Amino acid sequence: MDDLQIIQLYWDRDPEAIAQTHQKYGPYCFTLAHRILASREDAEECVNDTWHRAWQSMPPERPNPLRVWLGKITRNLALDRWRASR
Repeated sequence: MDDLQIIQLYWDRDPEAIAQTHQKYGPYCFTLAHRILASREDAEECVNDTWHRAWQSMPPERPNPLRVWLGKITRNLALDRWRASR
């Protein structure tokens, strides 16, 4: 499924959006979070928080490109979690 179709699922408030996002970008977001947090459990939680944040943010946003937007959310959540643990 391409990014525009995934974004449309979010706009339609279809829960399939999260499943499609996880399938396409789950490994990418997990790798970003894991490199920052160095913990599998924390990285998995961060990825789940990313999907939640994406769900809350669309609409009104129509991110382009979706990969970069999701990566930014993941990175920021992971950094926040890392700072909180220090």
